[in-house]
Amino acid sequence: MAPPRRTTVRIMLVDDHAILRQGLRSVLDREPDLQVVGEAASRDEAHAVAEAARPDVAVVDLKLTAGSDHDGLVLCREFTARHPGVGLLVLTTFLEDRLVVEAMHAGARGYVVKDVDTTELVRAIRSVAQGRNAFDSRTAAAVVASLAAGGPVEDQLTARELEVLGMLARGWSNIRIGKELFIAPTTVKFHVSNVMRKLQVSRRAEAVYEASKRGLI
Repeated sequence: MAPPRRTTVRIMLVDDHAILRQGLRSVLDREPDLQVVGEAASRDEAHAVAEAARPDVAVVDLKLTAGSDHDGLVLCREFTARHPGVGLLVLTTFLEDRLVVEAMHAGARGYVVKDVDTTELVRAIRSVAQGRNAFDSRTAAAVVASLAAGGPVEDQLTARELEVLGMLARGWSNIRIGKELFIAPTTVKFHVSNVMRKLQVSRRAEAVYEASKRGLI
C-alpha cells in the first residue's frame, strides 16, 4: 500500500525587512511539507502576492512601515475580508497582551514572537494551516490573561492555569504539558481541574470550547 501523499503548506512571508524574509525562507524551506511561495514588504504588495500565489498561510509582521508599529493589524483585517481562506500567523517583536488580543480579533489564528524557537514556529505554521489556533507559551498566557482579567470567570485563573489552558487549546496531553512546563503530569492534572472548575465545565474539550466561545483562544 502506498504511503499517504504529503500535503504541502504554501506560505507567504510579509515583513518589510528583506533579510528577515530571507532568513525565514531558508528555515522553512528545509521542511519537506512547507513551501514559501511568495514574499511581500507592504500591505499593497501582500494583497497582490496573495492573489497570485494563493498561499495557505501568511506569516505577518505587525510593523510594515516606518510610520506605524501596528499596520500589520490592518493587513490582518483586510486579509480576513479579502482572502478568507488564508490562515494568518503574526510573527513580531511586540509582546503585549493588548496586541495579541487585537490580532485575534483582526482574524489572526496565531501570534508568536520573533525570538521563538524554530521548532515552535514550524509547529505554529502547521497548526494555522490546519485551521487551529497557535501561540507560543508567552503569547498563549498573554491572550488568556488579558481577556480573563475582564471576563466572566468568577475566580480568576492563575498565571500557570493560563499557560495550561493555552496548551490545552493546542491539543497537548498532560505529559507533554508537563515536559514543557517542567512539572509532573499529576500537577498538570491539578491545574486542568482548576481550569475546568473556573470555566464551569467538566471535560477538557469543553474547557477549550468555552474558552474559544468567550474569545479567549
